[in-house]
Amino acid sequence: MSGPPPSTTRTGDDAEIVAQSLAQPELFALLYDRYAPDIHRYAARRLGDSAADDIAADTFLVAFRIRSRYDLTRPNARPWLYGIAGNLIGRQRRTEVRALKALARTGQDPVAGSWGESWVEDTDSRIAAQGPLAGALAALTAGDRHVLLLVAWAELTYQEVAEALDIPVGTVRSRLNRARRKVRTALGADPAFASDATEVA
Repeated sequence: MSGPPPSTTRTGDDAEIVAQSLAQPELFALLYDRYAPDIHRYAARRLGDSAADDIAADTFLVAFRIRSRYDLTRPNARPWLYGIAGNLIGRQRRTEVRALKALARTGQDPVAGSWGESWVEDTDSRIAAQGPLAGALAALTAGDRHVLLLVAWAELTYQEVAEALDIPVGTVRSRLNRARRKVRTALGADPAFASDATEVA
């Protein structure tokens, strides 16, 4: 029994899909299917569910429009897509900072409703931890916050963050170290997401 034609199956890496999509635009949908849930989840954690819908859709719209400029030597398009999403999120930086500051003051904000879930299981402890964490994140520069959250929430490696933001790996390291130090100082503890993890090459 023969399978579907090669053009409709996942036969190669993301770079191949991008390259093939120049002649067969419908193939770009494979990247959407593969990465849209992750991009949406990341945007929702930063800006809330309502904004995440637009960010995710716009990320793939922009990616589709500029796909001819994609670096085909990079087999994984995930960092590229997070970079585009990050630029879109950056345009709403004031909204993000305002939400973080509100959460820091009140301990409640729908944008950050799931923030503590991966670090603290107990609901009361999670609510208590969200305010200081939000305040610490709001106090970071946009560049430091973006690097920290790409590592912590998107789980990108240092090299992938460098690709996503088009900055040297050394800059990623310095921004991440600075962000972690500030967050630890603000929280008076070593939160799990900001612990020194072993870099995945």
